[in-house]
Amino acid sequence: MNEAVRETTADTGIKHPLDPISAVEITRLKAVLEENGFKGESTRYSYVMLREPSRETMATFKPGGPVAREIGVLVMDVAAREVTEIIVDIPAGKIIHQRSLDPAKDGWGPVLDEDYVAAEEISKADPRFVEALAKRGITDLDKVFCCPLSAGVFGHEDELGRRMLRVLSFYAPNENAIHELWAHPIEGIVCHVDLTDRKVLRFVDTGYMEIPQDRGDYLDPSITPRETMKPLNITQPEGASFTMKDNVLEWENWSVRVGFNGREGLTLHDISFKDGGKKRSILNRASVSEMVVPYGEPQPTHEWQNYFDAGEYQFGRLANALVLGCDCLGEIHYVDATVVDDFCNPVVLPNAICIHEEDFGTLWKHTDIFSGRADVRRQRRLVVSFFVTVGNYDYGFYWYFYLDGKIELECKATGVVFTSGRPEGDYEWATELAPRLGAPQHQHMFSARLDFAIDGLRNQVDEIDVKRLKMGKGNPVGNAFTREITRLKTEADAKRVAKNELGRIWRISSAEKTNHLGEPTAYVLAPEGLPLLLADDEASITKRAGFATKSLWVTQFDRDEMWAAGYTPNQHPGGAGLPAYSAANRAVDGEDIVVWHSFGLTHFPRTEDWPVMPVDYAGFKLRPENFFDRNPTLDVPKDPNGAHCCHSNKTAAE
Repeated sequence: MNEAVRETTADTGIKHPLDPISAVEITRLKAVLEENGFKGESTRYSYVMLREPSRETMATFKPGGPVAREIGVLVMDVAAREVTEIIVDIPAGKIIHQRSLDPAKDGWGPVLDEDYVAAEEISKADPRFVEALAKRGITDLDKVFCCPLSAGVFGHEDELGRRMLRVLSFYAPNENAIHELWAHPIEGIVCHVDLTDRKVLRFVDTGYMEIPQDRGDYLDPSITPRETMKPLNITQPEGASFTMKDNVLEWENWSVRVGFNGREGLTLHDISFKDGGKKRSILNRASVSEMVVPYGEPQPTHEWQNYFDAGEYQFGRLANALVLGCDCLGEIHYVDATVVDDFCNPVVLPNAICIHEEDFGTLWKHTDIFSGRADVRRQRRLVVSFFVTVGNYDYGFYWYFYLDGKIELECKATGVVFTSGRPEGDYEWATELAPRLGAPQHQHMFSARLDFAIDGLRNQVDEIDVKRLKMGKGNPVGNAFTREITRLKTEADAKRVAKNELGRIWRISSAEKTNHLGEPTAYVLAPEGLPLLLADDEASITKRAGFATKSLWVTQFDRDEMWAAGYTPNQHPGGAGLPAYSAANRAVDGEDIVVWHSFGLTHFPRTEDWPVMPVDYAGFKLRPENFFDRNPTLDVPKDPNGAHCCHSNKTAAE
């Protein structure tokens, strides 16, 4: 074995079992794989990420001691059509797990970077595609931009065992039109591309000939910037209130370990709050495990559109380099991220994570009616965020930590809506953005994986609904109302749907610790309660994105159960992920549990979304309930901003 592989983690810079993987570890991983025969011109590597340690390993870890490091990888031989799941023990320099996958049953690995180029080359080499373009008056293929998209699974026997992409195309009428491609969809044409045998397996031409002509350039030079906005500077002359050392973020009683990988992007670990000098655990880990974008236009050119942005496109690898003053304001701390390309080489993403703090208005306020004394405190929140670009859409993921113990995830959707050609007149499947230009309705469905540890590993979940009470004995004037509390005891019990009309929330509490009044210490998951997956129960996407059919899933902890739609969702026929994890119907009452929350946006585009979409939001809140003995912010000073809140300026009108 290569001597470099035998070395321990001492020279990798790794100090903690949850540190993100390093470039040195990636190099060693590749060496181990190659020594075991996983190499060659057709070999590609995906999902290279840390296999996080067991609970037992974490419990016995001592700073400065040996660091357990296992890295998982999916190896594809794209020529031999072989897919292998592998785990490598990095300090030992050996493979400790190896399993061959059947792509027809288990799915393929994610879309590779080279696949986009290959799919365009294959499409443009097909005479049917060239002829169809010519019928639409397009003969210069350099003005045609192909958009290869993940294929899904729709019962086509000839696609089994083949790596597939489906290709839609857009037209750039001139060399300056690169920012307006989405304004000119070449509707009616689809190339179903077989990447394995490098051919168009099926070609569709519906005969729709109209190409929208209006420009859609969001950088249109004819638009003059407004001059009415005065500077708004965020300054912290004494610096930020947070510190970041060895990946551990400390801020106002909060402690959070920050991680990143090429699939999920940002991951948060060991989330705790210092209460009266004692560090109290809340979450072992929090991340967005998966997101799916299903479209609702039932035409041959669009009926197959649905994308798993984490599992099929590895959106962590698509993270933006964030820019001071634009993406983040204030005293900013940026964190670079190391991800892995398809050839198992490390790639550094600069400024992938942004950390800053924000003023957030009033924390609490009261004016005493007897003394006339008024007191107010300002709320602040710590923001940990990253942004990704997945094709036409851009997504921001913002984790907020508040002074009073609340946690919030806010997902921001922006970018350019996916467009299609649109028939004239009434057409219910797509909004008209410009003449003959449509934007099909679609959803953005997210799954947050929340590995809770409320004051320890033994937790329990209650579903809480508001309950009206009939007038009668015990409620003589009919004013009473109460709550109905249901304990979720098994994984089957814990497949739940949000109901806003009942004010439904889920309370995750410690099975071992109570507050000073004897109530279990807890956090509440407050959902937005927007629509879940809207596709038919028998639709392919419903089988493949089963996680999005329920707002809540609770599973017993398993270190390898990480993916809401399964490990390999690309061309997976369905049933993987949460439906499979919960099939054993394990106990979740007083156990080591993971809470999964499905939420999202249902988007019927509007003209205001064109040519670039203002941010839309989806997310959820976690708030303490009986976790603290009293308001934990009584020690927040009156005005940490130096009495600025007491100052006022008269307006120009005055």
